[in-house]
Amino acid sequence: MLTSLLSMDGVMFLLRWMHFFFGIIWIGLLYYFNFVQGAFFNETDPSTKSNAIQKLVPRALWWFRYGALWTFFSGLTIFMYKGHLLGAELMKTSYGLNIFTGGMFGTIMAANVWMIIWPNQRVVIQSATQVGQGGKALPEAAACAAKAGLASRHNVLFSIPMLFFMGAASHLQYEVTNPGLYLVVACVLVSLLQMNAVKGKMGPLTTVKGVITSGFMLTAVLVATLALTQ
Repeated sequence: MLTSLLSMDGVMFLLRWMHFFFGIIWIGLLYYFNFVQGAFFNETDPSTKSNAIQKLVPRALWWFRYGALWTFFSGLTIFMYKGHLLGAELMKTSYGLNIFTGGMFGTIMAANVWMIIWPNQRVVIQSATQVGQGGKALPEAAACAAKAGLASRHNVLFSIPMLFFMGAASHLQYEVTNPGLYLVVACVLVSLLQMNAVKGKMGPLTTVKGVITSGFMLTAVLVATLALTQ
């Protein structure tokens, strides 16, 4: 077994193992923040919420953002290796289309973590810490919390089709005849949704039920688009 692990196939297996490990940490915490912590914060008293923001949230966000980082880099390395082996032919396979779609969502989600969620949550944590130490809350904290929440909800939305297409890459094969049209439609759709994640509104994503339902609907739209363009 050791000899197999030291081969190129073994190295790729270890990369996939890392991808799974860090991905579980990342997406697990994403669902914790949106499905559990948010509801708890809405129901608990201000003192408990403040203590959690100061002591619990920073620890969770550390695992959250580095889980996202290493999931992204391990996935990118696997995709680049596959591209090196197959070149442009990769995107003419069901594996290539599926992994590209899942990777597109994962890349946007990781960018949201580091460029929107984490910077804004830092302000929220700093504000709660200052108040806990007898100081004043930062005036921009409420707006930052809203921005982080909007991006986080969109990451939940994106995670559902991401997991579908990541799983489909190895377990759902089909004939590919016109990948270009599907890729254009998918990229435009995802770009519009990401624009809303940056400067838009929650809409149906306000509730847990709404974001889960929207995620399954987005997955269905992409699957239908893929079917109609082939």
